[in-house]
Amino acid sequence: MSDLRRLGKRGSYRLGKLGTPPPEQGGPPPPHYPSFAPGRRWPLPAWLLGGLAWIAVIAVAAALGWWFVPFLAGAGAGVAARYGRLRLRVALPLTALGAAAGWAVPLWWAAASGQPVGAVAREVAALAGLPPHAAVIIVVALLVPALQAACGLWLAFVAIPRQGGR
Repeated sequence: MSDLRRLGKRGSYRLGKLGTPPPEQGGPPPPHYPSFAPGRRWPLPAWLLGGLAWIAVIAVAAALGWWFVPFLAGAGAGVAARYGRLRLRVALPLTALGAAAGWAVPLWWAAASGQPVGAVAREVAALAGLPPHAAVIIVVALLVPALQAACGLWLAFVAIPRQGGR
């Protein structure tokens, strides 16, 4: 009868030592260092100048019809990012944005000089089975070099071993 009175009370269901003992508290946790601590190696004007050169190279190559240059330029950006200690999460969106901007310059130049860029884009969209809007094909045309540059950046970034303690 005494066992029935203990049902539902605290400590009445002792099943032994199930599980592992709690870890010992040794002391305060180690200090946290921010993830941006050893910063980039080169100064900001050098990075900005490199970004402008990056966009210019891709723009000239796109005007010449060299569609593969964003991949090569992305590989060069990967080398610069690895040796310049720029993190991949920072370098990747900048590289993709720069490639799309470099590819957009010749498209804008052609449209500004009176060539029928919008009409051709609408025709390509209609032939591809997409909505016949010029913006659809222009966005796709800007995504292609961005993806090429991102692949080149990633390939170069992972091919070069890390330097220092990072």
